[in-house]
Amino acid sequence: MIGKLILSDGTVFLGQNFGANLTASGEVVFNTGMVGYPESLTDPSYFGQILVLTYPLAGNYGIPKKEFWESKKIQVTALIVQNYIEHPSHFESENTLTEWLKEQGIPALHGIDTRALTTKLRQHGVMLGKIECKVPARGEARQRRQSATLPAGRQECKVNKTYDPNKENILPLVSTNKVEIYGSGRKNIILIDCGTKENIVKSLVKRGVKVTRVPWNFDPLAQGLDFDAVLVSNGPGDPKQAKETIQTVKQIFTKNIPTFGICLGCQIMALAAGGNTFKLKFGHRGQNQPVMNIDTGKALITSQNHGFAVDTKSLGAEWQEWFFNLNDKTNEGIKHKTKPFMAVQFHPEASPGPVDAGYLFDEFIKLLK
Repeated sequence: MIGKLILSDGTVFLGQNFGANLTASGEVVFNTGMVGYPESLTDPSYFGQILVLTYPLAGNYGIPKKEFWESKKIQVTALIVQNYIEHPSHFESENTLTEWLKEQGIPALHGIDTRALTTKLRQHGVMLGKIECKVPARGEARQRRQSATLPAGRQECKVNKTYDPNKENILPLVSTNKVEIYGSGRKNIILIDCGTKENIVKSLVKRGVKVTRVPWNFDPLAQGLDFDAVLVSNGPGDPKQAKETIQTVKQIFTKNIPTFGICLGCQIMALAAGGNTFKLKFGHRGQNQPVMNIDTGKALITSQNHGFAVDTKSLGAEWQEWFFNLNDKTNEGIKHKTKPFMAVQFHPEASPGPVDAGYLFDEFIKLLK
């Protein structure tokens, strides 16, 4: 079945659909990771986005059981790959990628020239796009076998009312809607769920603390909860849309409660501190992003998934830059000079990716003592 990825500038990439036979739209982004497609597809930070995998193979090790997912369902709007492997080989595989995509109603295209597509996104920045699928008509077999960029202007190539996840607050669509408890440690950490990955919860619980997971707009102070620290999770969209979360974090700051932000949580903490954020041209998405710890002078290889960054110049003198990206020098972490507030733009919980930064959970736990 022929499928088309239509970018907002009218560019069209032809491929073949191996997912659900549906039309989908969103922000087109790329991930440079070589592995980890089940974790990436279920990462809530990708909600509302069409994910392009730059690694040329996908599906070769199938889909594992749900305990290895980062949320309860696929979060991307659609998937783009160069080559789909139909017959997976892995002892933990319980499903094929195509069966999983169809079960969850996610369209996906293969046969796309993902190098050309990624180059375009790097040069022009991420853009909105739409996937359309149709049964091939007679004479279209040759088109189906190749990925092509066609000139704009054809009526069917125009993208109308394409969904933009940055234009509204989408946290209610990825956050829990109730209070949930994990672990049984003496110290209690409030996890503000803005679209948290499951391995954040697991990373905390295995360190012997209790985790109280609350909705994105839940105010633990107003609710009178007894807790020792707060973690503001990752999540999708423009951080400035999370107005209620920002106000909650502002109140938490006034109580000097130890607070740790991850990814979107880092941006929310910066906004709560009076700083500013901005949209990156094409974002950081992959498992090979090098960052420098300014305090130690040591570099880490990190897993990342974000399209916005913190403007450190907008922060007050009481805050300092903690990490920066060695590729483009943008900020990757901030911390308060005297108070127990810290945040990073990358993912110390990995899943997928290297575990170099896992020690940051230990640093956070130390703030509770």
